[in-house]
Formats: sequence, C-alpha cells, structure tokens
Amino acid sequence: MNIHEHQAKELLRDFGAPISNGIVIIQLKDVEKKINLLNNHTKYVVKAQIHAGGRGKAGGVKIGKNLEEVKKYVKEMFGKVLVTHQTGPEGKEVKRVYIEESS
Repeated sequence: MNIHEHQAKELLRDFGAPISNGIVIIQLKDVEKKINLLNNHTKYVVKAQIHAGGRGKAGGVKIGKNLEEVKKYVKEMFGKVLVTHQTGPEGKEVKRVYIEESS
C-alpha cells in the first residue's frame, strides 16, 4: 500500500502523535483559500507528494520564509516531474503538495 506523507501524518495525529500543522493542496486554485489556515510562522516547508524517496534532492522540498514564497514554490512544483532514485528515469508528476509549518 502506498500512502503520501500527509496521509501518514494524519493517521499519526489521529493516534495522538504530535504532528506539525499542515495543509494539502490538490488543486492549484486551492492555494489562496487554504494557505490562510496556516499560522503565522517564520518558515514553512513545501513538499511535493509523490510515492518515492529522494524528493528533496530532486527539488521537491523547499523552505519558504513567508506565505508569498510558499505560493511561488507550490506553483513551481505543481505538474513538475520529479526524477529520483526510486522513480526511475521517467519520474513521477507532482499532483499534490503538502505545506507544513516549521519553527
């Protein structure tokens, strides 16, 4: 069974594990609406959600210092094909992005 990071974190949260607040963007048009659900932090982590490891090295994990930067990263990631050691040369298209508050 394959689950995305945001799905795994939701399961952990349901069982009482301390998990950082985050939102999932499944459609690019949802960024403006959902981003307001995040608290005002100094950093946010924007993570491409594909079923493969090595997302960070492939450009699928970015640190945003403000919400405008986060929006920019989300727009850049959506539809991008990430090629990692687990995807093979064909890569996987990013169809959802997870934005997580960071300290």
